[in-house]
Amino acid sequence: MCCGALLRTAGRSCTPKRFVVAASRFSDLPRFPDGLELAEALTAAARRLHDTSSPESTLDTAVRLAVDLVPGADHVGISVIERNNGRRTLAWTDEVVRAAEDGAPASEHRPYWHRLWTAPVAAVEDSEGDEGEDTLADLGLRSVLSLRLRADRRRLTVLTAYARKPRAFDETALRIGRLFTAHVGIALDSATVREQLTEAMRTRDLIGQATGILMERLDIDAAGAFDSLVRASQRENVKLRDLARRVVDAHTNP
Repeated sequence: MCCGALLRTAGRSCTPKRFVVAASRFSDLPRFPDGLELAEALTAAARRLHDTSSPESTLDTAVRLAVDLVPGADHVGISVIERNNGRRTLAWTDEVVRAAEDGAPASEHRPYWHRLWTAPVAAVEDSEGDEGEDTLADLGLRSVLSLRLRADRRRLTVLTAYARKPRAFDETALRIGRLFTAHVGIALDSATVREQLTEAMRTRDLIGQATGILMERLDIDAAGAFDSLVRASQRENVKLRDLARRVVDAHTNP
């Protein structure tokens, strides 16, 4: 295959990843005990969060820690809520969380989701008596405490705790939940920056390899090869790193 054909190859779309962990994975962490200072418990949780290696593992760790830290929580999920009321779960502790969040039709109006656009916290005290929350009640989820992690005009990232008992989340749970989500947000930002820096280094190496291949194939210098990549990227509306990856892959596996 010629270089021109390689440069015209469009990148493939990627399916968002989802993450779930076994309930026993964090068995070494006890539930939040009354005698333990809150600051000490949150410090230990923060260390666990900052020890993660990627945004995905940060979310994975956060949902399990939340079950241990937030009084009353039986299940926890982290998800993205779109303006059209759609929801996509990124990490969850149990399959019932996926059923509660991803199982709801995109067109279905969920009152507590809507409240999160104007308030950092939304709660359902008892789903059996809260109009519009029949889906939760059918799953045996009676209480909900949902807290914002990130927000912009188009989407929210939220951590949601579910309980099998009604009115399970009191002021203490709310206070701990908000402090914990602040730590999760900081750890998630740090993990994202680390991942971006790592990707930038990989991209630089990848573009260097693609440039070298074009120099050899087209008998041009480094500047000319790089300019060819840039022009092809703009012309085909393909990210430079994706185009470089395809050039390298095609050269390695013709």
